[in-house]
Amino acid sequence: MPESPIRKLVPFAEEAKKKGIKVYHLNIGQPDIETPIDALKKLQQTEFHIVEYSHSAGILSYREKVIEYYKRLNISLDIDDIMVTTGASEAFVFGMMSCMDNGDEVIIPEPFYANINGFAVEANVTLKTIPSEIENGFALPPISDFEKLITPKTKAIIICNPNNPTGYLYSKEELESLRDIVIKHNLFLFVDEVYRDFCYDGKEHYSALFLKGIEDNLIIIDSLSKRYSACGVRLGTIISRNKKLIQTILKFGQARLSPPTFAQVFGEAAIDTPKSYFDKVLKEYIKRRNVIVESINKINGAFCPKPSGAFYVVARLPIDDSDKFCQWMLEKFNYKNETVMFAPATGFYSTKGKGLNEIRIAYVLNTNDLKKAMKCLEEALKVYPGRTC
Repeated sequence: MPESPIRKLVPFAEEAKKKGIKVYHLNIGQPDIETPIDALKKLQQTEFHIVEYSHSAGILSYREKVIEYYKRLNISLDIDDIMVTTGASEAFVFGMMSCMDNGDEVIIPEPFYANINGFAVEANVTLKTIPSEIENGFALPPISDFEKLITPKTKAIIICNPNNPTGYLYSKEELESLRDIVIKHNLFLFVDEVYRDFCYDGKEHYSALFLKGIEDNLIIIDSLSKRYSACGVRLGTIISRNKKLIQTILKFGQARLSPPTFAQVFGEAAIDTPKSYFDKVLKEYIKRRNVIVESINKINGAFCPKPSGAFYVVARLPIDDSDKFCQWMLEKFNYKNETVMFAPATGFYSTKGKGLNEIRIAYVLNTNDLKKAMKCLEEALKVYPGRTC
């Protein structure tokens, strides 16, 4: 099981803090945005005499609320299209185990969400990667590149839209090109849509649930964590119109008994969060994104594309090894008694040697903190012994 690149440097951050150094955490997608207060109040006001197991697929009223949420997006779902999970991570694992056998292969553009490496280990499947390029913002690679990797063992394609770690927002046309190859080779298409509410510059999210002709092939992964700034709630969903697949996923759900009851109570209330909350959040994330992108692109030898979604960027820096650099930032460097924790991009690739000069940045802190963090980065690159230019 691979270590998480997002968390593996935590001991070094803890040591830095013991020395009195302030650490700006840009390594993990834990926003400082306030969780919707009405949803928290609902959880506090709900009386429980017994905290019971829920149905393994999730509390019926919560699943009905999920259907209501999708109706607002002009997407129609049935109650048995939905399986509630303990976070999106469980949704991924259950989905992969339900439609893949040992030794099957999955095609995925890289860089990709780091924990998919771990999910593949759990499901005993092999990831086949296609490089996306920082120069075009990590757009979907040519569909011909997918074709080249398809073998009799290929079972699925996985994408994240908007993308973690790159922030790239896939277009309707890109999704339709994936639909065509899925139909041609009878593959499953996993689409992680956790960040669908965070799209910028007038661009809109096109859900894969709008795609026609792959109803039995499509698996959607979703979560409350980012949408409502409620990462600790640990509530996700897996959605598919393939009834047989959902029935199989339910068997895994029965093996873990039920998703968390308190989380589902919170979730029901959270779905009623007003649009004004998201309008405010979107404006804030745009400011944060601009601070990161503009600051990095002012640094000699560095490059950061401008993402259209999520709240992450992958930036290229003039460094020899991102793992060494991120550890050095915590262990050896501080500027005015402050430093920054980044995630080395190597962990978002499975191809050895990729991401050595890249880091992932989660712009989850307020703009004042981000400006200070970027100043730390600028000063660090002036003295880092492994600088390449």
